[in-house]
Amino acid sequence: MVSISSSMCLDQWSSVLRPLATKRRIKNACVLLGFRTRGKTSGDFGTLLGENLKIIKNIILQDGTHFTKVWTKSSKSLISYESGRIYFENYRNCYSSLTPEPQLLYELPRRSKAEKIEDSLLCQCPLHEVLPDASEQKPCLLALTANNWLYRLSADTGETLQRVYLSPHFRFRSLGWDIPQETFYVKSIQYKQTPLARQAGVDNNVFMHLAIFRVFPLDVVGLLEISKKVFGKSVVDVLLSQGVLAVSHSTKCVKLYNFEYIVKQFRTKELCLGQQCDLYDARGIVGNAPYGIPVNIQIKECPPVLFEMSCFDNGIQIGGHPWHYIYTPNHKRDRGTHHICSIRDGALAKNGIQDMKCDSLEADWIFFHPDDSGRIIHGGPSTINVLRIREETGFNSHCEVVHDFSITTSQDSKASSQVMVTSSGRTVKRRFQHLDDDPEQETFKMAKYEDELDLLAIVDVSPTEEDVGQAGVCLHDNKSGVLMKRIALEEPWDVTYSHEVYFDRDTIIHIEQQRNNNFSCHVYKMNRRKNLR
Repeated sequence: MVSISSSMCLDQWSSVLRPLATKRRIKNACVLLGFRTRGKTSGDFGTLLGENLKIIKNIILQDGTHFTKVWTKSSKSLISYESGRIYFENYRNCYSSLTPEPQLLYELPRRSKAEKIEDSLLCQCPLHEVLPDASEQKPCLLALTANNWLYRLSADTGETLQRVYLSPHFRFRSLGWDIPQETFYVKSIQYKQTPLARQAGVDNNVFMHLAIFRVFPLDVVGLLEISKKVFGKSVVDVLLSQGVLAVSHSTKCVKLYNFEYIVKQFRTKELCLGQQCDLYDARGIVGNAPYGIPVNIQIKECPPVLFEMSCFDNGIQIGGHPWHYIYTPNHKRDRGTHHICSIRDGALAKNGIQDMKCDSLEADWIFFHPDDSGRIIHGGPSTINVLRIREETGFNSHCEVVHDFSITTSQDSKASSQVMVTSSGRTVKRRFQHLDDDPEQETFKMAKYEDELDLLAIVDVSPTEEDVGQAGVCLHDNKSGVLMKRIALEEPWDVTYSHEVYFDRDTIIHIEQQRNNNFSCHVYKMNRRKNLR
């Protein structure tokens, strides 16, 4: 009834209503659709997409909308999901989740064990520039195989668009983004000294290799050698993120270096895929077998350290407005706490020590909010706090961590009583405290942000009479934390196995591990109840 009434109002007042591109905020879906059919929209594609997403959000949050399970598929290998695509059998089978029911996009030929895909990254097509090769203007999957080949596959058909041979000498095992959709790195295994080399007195200083690439178009920046002689014998891990080389040490220390500085100072020669190269008296074509990619970035001396921090479990996060970092000090008394400090001078923010004080088997989690607001999400089994960093005004300005809002479960924090009967028949009552993540209580499992709909999706699990968990996806307003809708998942939630939940526009995807190392993927789609009055 409301929709019909709104459409009638639109027909009557369409000549005086302001177009969509103005600052006036319109929440009625019928009005927005009416403007679109009459061409009263901004010519900017981003604005049009934003208004379409508002329509989807409004429909999702209506009382007459629910989510229905439309598809389930099991597998004996890991299942992964990204951007509307579900991957099975080590990325060999790809299904699209954008259709009303997932449909097979492509199925790659079976590969031998040496050719199986080890890791992958999904590249979205660039919108701000036109590339010379039309195939690079579409989404692609970067796939690393066990025999050191890097493939660029069409994300829609699985067709091989390009392939690069990495090296005949080093074994590469994982991919990671440096700058998302701009540069990525391929990480080798960690090299360990063999007993024979140790007995012979041969000291292997090479710890790892990183191959760095640009995307759109795909080209190589270089192959970087990480040496213990330069970075120290205590190195345990290395990664690239946002142009920063992060080196972790067994001494619980993390050091950050400027990767651009490293390239400028220590790159011996620029490489280009498909061109001849004679580096180190070995001739070949870069990216072709058997030559691969030669080491062209050799660090002779330790570069300047941008930032150094001693922290528990080598974990540090950087973000916020103004810039701050989150870490747990490497002291026994600080375990379970998170310290929020300024990047500028390392000063601890006021109220910067966050302690969930939860009694649980699983640790709490904390991270900078993905919505680029600079806020912080700190979650535990029964409480999720959204915090923000407030900068005080004045000459010696300091920052304070303030509470934005909290989301809590309906747990009963009171101690329970257990009745026991002794051998003599005497009744004894023993009081005990439940763990915060006890399966017999409602608990939070994860928090996800749906950036296109600006909703905070929180997965909670409640106990049932059948002694199994019942999960639900709670949609909260991202600005205030108000609960807007709860969507129940049909399948039981077994807390002894791993789970992953994705909320993507009108789709919910639940990937769960099951017994005997099997996996299942459940897909839910938005649906409208019929015959609404």
